[in-house]
Amino acid sequence: MLATAIIVFREVIEAALVISIVMAASRGVTARSWWIWSGVGGGLIGACVVAGFADTLAEAASGVGQDLFNAAVLFTAVAMLGWHNIWMQRHGRELAQAMSQVGKAVLSGDRPLYALAVVVGLAVLREGSEVVLFLYGIASADGSHTGSMLTGGVVGISLGTAVGLAMYYGLLRIPTRYLFKVTSWLILFLAAGLASQGAAYLVQADLLPPLGHEVWNTSNWLSEDSLIGQVLHTLLGYVSRPDGVQILFYLATLATIASLMRVFGDRPARPAGH
Repeated sequence: MLATAIIVFREVIEAALVISIVMAASRGVTARSWWIWSGVGGGLIGACVVAGFADTLAEAASGVGQDLFNAAVLFTAVAMLGWHNIWMQRHGRELAQAMSQVGKAVLSGDRPLYALAVVVGLAVLREGSEVVLFLYGIASADGSHTGSMLTGGVVGISLGTAVGLAMYYGLLRIPTRYLFKVTSWLILFLAAGLASQGAAYLVQADLLPPLGHEVWNTSNWLSEDSLIGQVLHTLLGYVSRPDGVQILFYLATLATIASLMRVFGDRPARPAGH
Protein backbone atom coordinates (compact mmCIF):
# COMPACT_ATOMS: atom_id res chain seq x y z
CA MET A 1 0.00 0.00 0.00
CA LEU A 2 2.79 2.42 0.93
CA ALA A 3 4.63 2.08 -2.39
CA THR A 4 1.35 2.54 -4.28
CA ALA A 5 0.55 5.67 -2.27
CA ILE A 6 4.00 7.19 -2.87
CA ILE A 7 3.99 6.61 -6.63
CA VAL A 8 0.38 7.69 -7.14
CA PHE A 9 0.98 10.75 -4.94
CA ARG A 10 4.00 11.77 -7.01
CA GLU A 11 2.24 11.28 -10.34
CA VAL A 12 -0.93 13.06 -9.21
CA ILE A 13 1.15 16.01 -7.97
CA GLU A 14 2.82 16.33 -11.37
CA ALA A 15 -0.50 16.16 -13.23
CA ALA A 16 -2.04 18.58 -10.71
CA LEU A 17 0.90 20.96 -11.19
CA VAL A 18 0.25 21.08 -14.94
CA ILE A 19 -3.50 21.57 -14.40
CA SER A 20 -3.04 24.29 -11.76
CA ILE A 21 -0.50 26.21 -13.89
CA VAL A 22 -2.73 26.06 -16.98
CA MET A 23 -5.81 27.11 -14.98
CA ALA A 24 -3.99 29.99 -13.30
CA ALA A 25 -2.47 31.22 -16.57
CA SER A 26 -5.79 31.05 -18.45
CA ARG A 27 -7.91 32.66 -15.71
CA GLY A 28 -10.61 34.80 -17.29
CA VAL A 29 -11.00 32.69 -20.44
CA THR A 30 -14.64 31.76 -21.06
CA ALA A 31 -15.33 28.00 -20.87
CA ARG A 32 -11.71 27.22 -19.96
CA SER A 33 -12.86 24.90 -17.12
CA TRP A 34 -14.89 22.78 -19.54
CA TRP A 35 -11.92 22.31 -21.88
CA ILE A 36 -9.46 21.63 -19.08
CA TRP A 37 -11.64 19.03 -17.37
CA SER A 38 -12.44 17.46 -20.75
CA GLY A 39 -8.69 17.06 -21.18
CA VAL A 40 -8.46 15.43 -17.73
CA GLY A 41 -11.26 13.01 -18.66
CA GLY A 42 -9.63 12.14 -21.99
CA GLY A 43 -6.29 11.50 -20.30
CA LEU A 44 -7.91 9.18 -17.75
CA ILE A 45 -9.68 7.23 -20.50
CA GLY A 46 -6.34 6.84 -22.30
CA ALA A 47 -4.70 5.56 -19.11
CA CYS A 48 -7.51 3.01 -18.72
CA VAL A 49 -6.81 1.77 -22.25
CA VAL A 50 -3.13 1.33 -21.32
CA ALA A 51 -4.23 -0.64 -18.24
CA GLY A 52 -6.34 -2.88 -20.46
CA PHE A 53 -3.34 -3.71 -22.65
CA ALA A 54 -1.27 -4.44 -19.54
CA ASP A 55 -3.93 -6.91 -18.40
CA THR A 56 -3.86 -8.58 -21.81
CA LEU A 57 -0.06 -8.95 -21.71
CA ALA A 58 -0.17 -10.38 -18.18
CA GLU A 59 -2.79 -12.97 -19.16
CA ALA A 60 -0.80 -13.95 -22.27
CA ALA A 61 2.30 -14.60 -20.15
CA SER A 62 0.45 -16.49 -17.42
CA GLY A 63 2.05 -19.90 -16.90
CA VAL A 64 4.56 -19.39 -19.70
CA GLY A 65 7.78 -17.75 -18.64
CA GLN A 66 6.03 -15.98 -15.75
CA ASP A 67 9.31 -15.25 -13.95
CA LEU A 68 10.74 -13.75 -17.13
CA PHE A 69 7.61 -11.66 -17.70
CA ASN A 70 7.63 -10.40 -14.10
CA ALA A 71 11.31 -9.47 -14.40
CA ALA A 72 10.65 -7.63 -17.68
CA VAL A 73 7.82 -5.64 -16.09
CA LEU A 74 9.99 -4.78 -13.10
CA PHE A 75 12.99 -3.67 -15.13
CA THR A 76 10.76 -1.63 -17.44
CA ALA A 77 9.29 0.04 -14.36
CA VAL A 78 12.81 0.67 -13.01
CA ALA A 79 13.87 2.23 -16.31
CA MET A 80 10.81 4.47 -16.38
CA LEU A 81 11.23 5.48 -12.73
CA GLY A 82 14.87 6.34 -13.35
CA TRP A 83 14.14 8.21 -16.56
CA HIS A 84 11.29 10.00 -14.84
CA ASN A 85 13.56 11.31 -12.06
CA ILE A 86 16.35 12.26 -14.46
CA TRP A 87 13.98 14.01 -16.86
CA MET A 88 12.34 16.00 -14.07
CA GLN A 89 15.76 17.11 -12.81
CA ARG A 90 16.52 18.50 -16.26
CA HIS A 91 13.20 19.68 -17.64
CA GLY A 92 10.84 20.25 -14.69
CA ARG A 93 11.25 24.03 -14.81
CA GLU A 94 10.92 24.10 -18.61
CA LEU A 95 7.69 22.10 -18.33
CA ALA A 96 6.20 24.59 -15.88
CA GLN A 97 7.19 27.50 -18.15
CA ALA A 98 5.71 25.80 -21.22
CA MET A 99 2.38 25.12 -19.47
CA SER A 100 2.18 28.74 -18.33
CA GLN A 101 2.88 29.96 -21.87
CA VAL A 102 0.07 27.81 -23.28
CA GLY A 103 -2.42 29.26 -20.80
CA LYS A 104 -1.34 32.82 -21.55
CA ALA A 105 -1.46 32.19 -25.31
CA VAL A 106 -5.07 30.98 -25.03
CA LEU A 107 -5.92 34.01 -22.86
CA SER A 108 -4.49 36.39 -25.46
CA GLY A 109 -6.23 34.60 -28.33
CA ASP A 110 -3.03 33.33 -29.96
CA ARG A 111 -3.97 29.67 -29.31
CA PRO A 112 -7.39 27.96 -29.62
CA LEU A 113 -9.28 26.88 -26.50
CA TYR A 114 -8.84 23.20 -27.27
CA ALA A 115 -5.10 23.64 -26.67
CA LEU A 116 -5.94 23.63 -22.95
CA ALA A 117 -7.58 20.21 -23.28
CA VAL A 118 -4.67 18.85 -25.31
CA VAL A 119 -1.87 19.83 -22.93
CA VAL A 120 -3.80 18.76 -19.83
CA GLY A 121 -4.98 15.51 -21.44
CA LEU A 122 -1.45 14.55 -22.50
CA ALA A 123 -0.15 15.28 -18.99
CA VAL A 124 -2.84 13.11 -17.36
CA LEU A 125 -2.31 10.35 -19.95
CA ARG A 126 1.45 10.35 -19.35
CA GLU A 127 1.20 10.26 -15.57
CA GLY A 128 -1.68 7.76 -15.61
CA SER A 129 0.19 5.40 -17.94
CA GLU A 130 3.27 5.55 -15.71
CA VAL A 131 1.12 4.71 -12.67
CA VAL A 132 -0.28 1.64 -14.47
CA LEU A 133 3.18 0.27 -15.26
CA PHE A 134 4.63 1.09 -11.85
CA LEU A 135 1.75 -0.63 -10.04
CA TYR A 136 2.18 -3.73 -12.20
CA GLY A 137 5.81 -3.73 -11.17
CA ILE A 138 4.94 -3.44 -7.48
CA ALA A 139 2.32 -6.18 -7.76
CA SER A 140 4.85 -8.46 -9.49
CA ALA A 141 7.52 -7.79 -6.85
CA ASP A 142 5.42 -8.01 -3.70
CA GLY A 143 2.31 -9.90 -4.72
CA SER A 144 0.31 -6.96 -3.41
CA HIS A 145 -3.41 -7.55 -2.95
CA THR A 146 -5.89 -5.50 -4.91
CA GLY A 147 -7.44 -4.11 -1.74
CA SER A 148 -4.20 -2.74 -0.32
CA MET A 149 -3.16 -1.27 -3.69
CA LEU A 150 -6.59 0.33 -4.06
CA THR A 151 -6.26 1.85 -0.60
CA GLY A 152 -2.80 3.16 -1.42
CA GLY A 153 -4.09 4.58 -4.68
CA VAL A 154 -6.94 6.41 -2.94
CA VAL A 155 -4.51 7.82 -0.36
CA GLY A 156 -2.09 8.95 -3.08
CA ILE A 157 -4.84 10.53 -5.20
CA SER A 158 -6.34 12.31 -2.17
CA LEU A 159 -3.02 13.73 -0.97
CA GLY A 160 -1.90 14.65 -4.49
CA THR A 161 -5.20 16.40 -5.24
CA ALA A 162 -5.00 18.32 -1.95
CA VAL A 163 -1.46 19.48 -2.77
CA GLY A 164 -2.55 20.45 -6.29
CA LEU A 165 -5.43 22.54 -4.95
CA ALA A 166 -3.12 24.17 -2.42
CA MET A 167 -0.70 25.07 -5.23
CA TYR A 168 -3.50 26.54 -7.33
CA TYR A 169 -4.91 28.69 -4.54
CA GLY A 170 -1.46 29.75 -3.37
CA LEU A 171 -1.84 28.06 0.00
CA LEU A 172 1.28 25.89 -0.28
CA ARG A 173 4.28 27.84 0.95
CA ILE A 174 6.78 24.98 0.58
CA PRO A 175 8.75 25.50 -2.67
CA THR A 176 7.71 22.86 -5.19
CA ARG A 177 11.33 21.96 -5.89
CA TYR A 178 11.75 20.66 -2.31
CA LEU A 179 8.59 18.57 -2.57
CA PHE A 180 9.83 16.98 -5.79
CA LYS A 181 13.31 16.47 -4.35
CA VAL A 182 11.97 14.39 -1.44
CA THR A 183 9.70 12.28 -3.66
CA SER A 184 12.51 11.84 -6.21
CA TRP A 185 14.74 10.23 -3.57
CA LEU A 186 11.89 8.03 -2.36
CA ILE A 187 11.29 6.86 -5.92
CA LEU A 188 15.04 6.27 -6.37
CA PHE A 189 15.03 3.73 -3.53
CA LEU A 190 11.78 2.22 -4.81
CA ALA A 191 13.45 1.70 -8.20
CA ALA A 192 16.47 0.04 -6.59
CA GLY A 193 14.20 -2.30 -4.65
CA LEU A 194 12.28 -3.24 -7.81
CA ALA A 195 15.57 -3.93 -9.62
CA SER A 196 16.59 -6.24 -6.78
CA GLN A 197 13.29 -8.12 -7.06
CA GLY A 198 13.69 -8.35 -10.83
CA ALA A 199 17.11 -9.94 -10.35
CA ALA A 200 15.53 -12.49 -8.00
CA TYR A 201 13.05 -13.48 -10.72
CA LEU A 202 15.89 -13.97 -13.21
CA VAL A 203 17.68 -16.21 -10.71
CA GLN A 204 14.47 -18.26 -10.33
CA ALA A 205 14.32 -18.58 -14.12
CA ASP A 206 17.97 -19.76 -14.17
CA LEU A 207 18.95 -16.79 -16.32
CA LEU A 208 21.29 -15.24 -13.75
CA PRO A 209 23.66 -16.81 -11.20
CA PRO A 210 22.77 -15.96 -7.59
CA LEU A 211 26.36 -14.89 -6.80
CA GLY A 212 25.92 -16.34 -3.35
CA HIS A 213 22.71 -17.56 -1.72
CA GLU A 214 21.48 -15.57 1.29
CA VAL A 215 24.53 -13.36 1.70
CA TRP A 216 23.07 -12.43 5.08
CA ASN A 217 20.02 -13.40 7.12
CA THR A 218 18.46 -10.71 9.29
CA SER A 219 15.01 -12.30 9.46
CA ASN A 220 15.49 -13.25 13.13
CA TRP A 221 15.65 -9.64 14.27
CA LEU A 222 13.82 -7.85 11.43
CA SER A 223 11.43 -9.98 9.42
CA GLU A 224 10.00 -8.73 6.15
CA ASP A 225 6.59 -9.80 7.48
CA SER A 226 6.78 -7.35 10.41
CA LEU A 227 5.34 -3.86 10.11
CA ILE A 228 8.77 -2.19 10.19
CA GLY A 229 10.15 -4.79 7.79
CA GLN A 230 7.32 -4.17 5.33
CA VAL A 231 7.82 -0.40 5.49
CA LEU A 232 11.58 -0.71 4.95
CA HIS A 233 11.03 -3.23 2.14
CA THR A 234 8.72 -0.76 0.40
CA LEU A 235 10.70 2.42 0.99
CA LEU A 236 14.28 1.13 0.82
CA GLY A 237 14.01 -2.28 -0.85
CA TYR A 238 14.95 -4.15 2.35
CA VAL A 239 15.36 -7.93 1.90
CA SER A 240 16.19 -10.06 4.94
CA ARG A 241 17.88 -12.86 2.94
CA PRO A 242 19.20 -11.43 -0.33
CA ASP A 243 21.27 -13.23 -2.92
CA GLY A 244 24.47 -11.54 -4.02
CA VAL A 245 23.04 -10.63 -7.42
CA GLN A 246 20.15 -8.81 -5.74
CA ILE A 247 22.62 -6.67 -3.78
CA LEU A 248 24.56 -5.99 -6.96
CA PHE A 249 21.47 -4.88 -8.90
CA TYR A 250 20.28 -2.76 -5.98
CA LEU A 251 23.56 -0.87 -5.62
CA ALA A 252 24.06 -0.54 -9.38
CA THR A 253 20.58 0.94 -9.81
CA LEU A 254 21.09 3.38 -6.94
CA ALA A 255 24.49 4.49 -8.25
CA THR A 256 23.39 4.83 -11.88
CA ILE A 257 20.18 6.78 -11.35
CA ALA A 258 21.63 8.98 -8.56
CA SER A 259 24.67 9.82 -10.70
CA LEU A 260 22.54 10.73 -13.72
CA MET A 261 20.22 12.83 -11.53
CA ARG A 262 23.24 14.71 -10.23
CA VAL A 263 24.74 15.20 -13.69
CA PHE A 264 21.54 16.45 -15.32
CA GLY A 265 20.45 18.37 -12.23
CA ASP A 266 23.67 20.40 -12.28
CA ARG A 267 23.14 21.54 -15.88
CA PRO A 268 21.25 24.80 -16.31
CA ALA A 269 17.94 24.31 -18.04
CA ARG A 270 17.54 25.93 -21.43
CA PRO A 271 15.00 28.72 -21.66
CA ALA A 272 11.62 27.53 -22.89
CA GLY A 273 11.21 27.86 -26.61
CA HIS A 274 14.91 27.28 -27.41
